[in-house]
Amino acid sequence: MGRTRGSAAGLWLGLFLAIGTVGAAHAAEDGNWPTIREMLFEDRAILDGGDRLAMEAPRRALDAAMVPIAVSLLPAGRSADDPIRTLWLVIDNNPAPVAAVFHLAPEFGIGRLETRIRVNAYTPVRAIAETANGRLLMVERFVKAAGGCSAPGLKDREVAMARLGKMKFALLDTFAPGGPQRVKLKIGHPNYTGLQIDQLTRNWIPPDYVTEIDIRFDGRPLLSVDGDISLSEDPTLVFDFLPPGEGRIEVVVEDSSGRRFEKGWRIGPTS
Repeated sequence: MGRTRGSAAGLWLGLFLAIGTVGAAHAAEDGNWPTIREMLFEDRAILDGGDRLAMEAPRRALDAAMVPIAVSLLPAGRSADDPIRTLWLVIDNNPAPVAAVFHLAPEFGIGRLETRIRVNAYTPVRAIAETANGRLLMVERFVKAAGGCSAPGLKDREVAMARLGKMKFALLDTFAPGGPQRVKLKIGHPNYTGLQIDQLTRNWIPPDYVTEIDIRFDGRPLLSVDGDISLSEDPTLVFDFLPPGEGRIEVVVEDSSGRRFEKGWRIGPTS
């Protein structure tokens, strides 16, 4: 959807290094956010997004490695006047603060996005949206959790790798042409952060994570995601959209090791 994965990867690496060096100067006052903001948005104004966005997040997470996050695009978010095209999910105090960047196709009227993230320390979690007219809007929540980026996976490595790239897709509503359709996509992938230790060998596990998810409807871009280590094991997306009728959902997933996984499903009244 008009961006290159290589340039995004370079940005996340630069942001990680900047937080480790320059970010310390802001730590006492504002934490890492000033450095993150400058790297992502330079000096652009960021407005209160409360009239266009709503974020749901637990104040205290039960599992720091799987923290549920939901962002709703309020009714105006479906408007053709100034639709939201891009949404950044930022976790200020994570080693890789940009958990994901969502690229939305406005014609499909996506109204809500849900996923699961890792939280490494008590932190603000932010959703920053860019509209078609270039406005930046932000909402945030504070989440109390720690150790999510170094927590061992739920499955041992052999089991996790055996499920690599397997996808599950489900309709969460009865199919109704022209009406909102809520769907769930789950991708089998350990999403190793590089900060975890193999519980059997006691060796560090190299980073290995989903970098891109591309979702299309009948060949047309619907939603794509640039991912990083702050997305949880077995990355999961729940979202709603407005399909024009029955059709085929196609998903392509790429990871940091250069693997590529593809799968498709037909959705309609008999799905």
